[in-house]
Amino acid sequence: MIRRKASLATTHEPAVGPLRRVLLAAKLVALTAITLSAAHAQQINRVAVERVRTGPQGTYAIRNARIVTVSGSEIENGTIVIRNGKIEAVGANVSVPAGAQQIDARGLVVYPGMIDAGTSLGLVEVPTGAPGTVDLSEVGDMNPNAQALIAVNPHSAHVGVTRVNGVTTVLTMPRGGIISGQAAIINLDGTTQWEMSLVPAAALVIDYPRVTMGGGQFALLQAQQPPSNIAEAVRARDRQVEQLRKMLRDAEAYARAHEAYARDSRSVPRPERNVVLEALVPYVRGERPVIFRADREQEIRAVIRFAEEMKLRPIILGGNDAWKVAQLLREKNVPVILNGVLDLPMREDDPYDVLFENAAKLQRAGVRFCISTGDTGAHVRDLPYHAGMAAAFGLPKDEALKAVTLYPAQILGIADRVGSIEPGKIANLVIADGDLLEARTNIRYLFINGKQIPLVSRHTELYEQFKDRP
Repeated sequence: MIRRKASLATTHEPAVGPLRRVLLAAKLVALTAITLSAAHAQQINRVAVERVRTGPQGTYAIRNARIVTVSGSEIENGTIVIRNGKIEAVGANVSVPAGAQQIDARGLVVYPGMIDAGTSLGLVEVPTGAPGTVDLSEVGDMNPNAQALIAVNPHSAHVGVTRVNGVTTVLTMPRGGIISGQAAIINLDGTTQWEMSLVPAAALVIDYPRVTMGGGQFALLQAQQPPSNIAEAVRARDRQVEQLRKMLRDAEAYARAHEAYARDSRSVPRPERNVVLEALVPYVRGERPVIFRADREQEIRAVIRFAEEMKLRPIILGGNDAWKVAQLLREKNVPVILNGVLDLPMREDDPYDVLFENAAKLQRAGVRFCISTGDTGAHVRDLPYHAGMAAAFGLPKDEALKAVTLYPAQILGIADRVGSIEPGKIANLVIADGDLLEARTNIRYLFINGKQIPLVSRHTELYEQFKDRP
């Protein structure tokens, strides 16, 4: 059979000697390399052009604007001066520095850039059908040494789409397993992850074990058979909690061993290095917060007990039932990142607006909270509309704005740098023609790190490309 195929090929194809085959193959490789190089150069060129358009940090003066400082009273007709990436001055009687680029914002409103504290932006480009663009999780259940910042794609299309709608900063976090890894806080401008980074390792992300029966398509993805009854499911949950507890205690012991060696390196043997336990040390010491994914009342209560036992600094992510445990959350001073404002109710007998009203109930109870989309990337741009829906269902309007600006900055420990319009803070500013939380509002100017950002994105590019199509 093989001989017959060779014979047929010889009959219908011109004879090609071995040398010529080698030369043809070399030409093909060279052509492919040239094509790829050209495509790569074109991509780099495009990125370079965008950076030139963004421009360096300069001196700007935004004049005649209504300024919503968030942290203080509004200024009806004021000026903001930006210099070297930061807000230098803000007020009604601020002098414009010589040589400053002036923006006349008459009729416009200046807001601080919005912050989404619960995303995976930059870790996922095309969630289905293009696995090479997804770097969301690691193999295994315990990955505290996994850092989201390493995997962030600074040239993701979602970055441009998100920031032109007024979101300038996000917390991007890994998913999967019990300890998913470490989340990073990034500004949405930069050619590298480190250029975007505000806090490289901002919080540890834990998907707190819950009772689940598995089943369906989910069961097919599991390495082991899901529990067949509720008692077995509870035992499986308890085993996972104990596994988590043991790892955190091992990290405490690891930290103590290294401290002992640092104090007395002569008599104390040098402990072996463990990158997994080492990554946990700042969290078990309470130096950095731990974000726990938890939605149901019993899960939130369990997280608070567990964090108190292990002396952690907990933040609840999700919190659909947070309103049910508002008193406990306030007493323990546990903040909540709400990411289900626009979700459907979890139970059949829940009122349709139970999640719409969640933020308002927490605010009235005195619980620290902020609002997030909880999205992996494509819909982080909808953050203002999540806050707007909460405002439509009982949350005061000024509180709704704080829930996506100042409050997430306070919860994440970066309120000294972003979240409001104050001298000394990073100049992340949004200049709009109306209420920032309304869908009809348009962004007119955008600043991140004191640089004026062009209002272009993949969406605007597609619009320009196809708007005149016959």
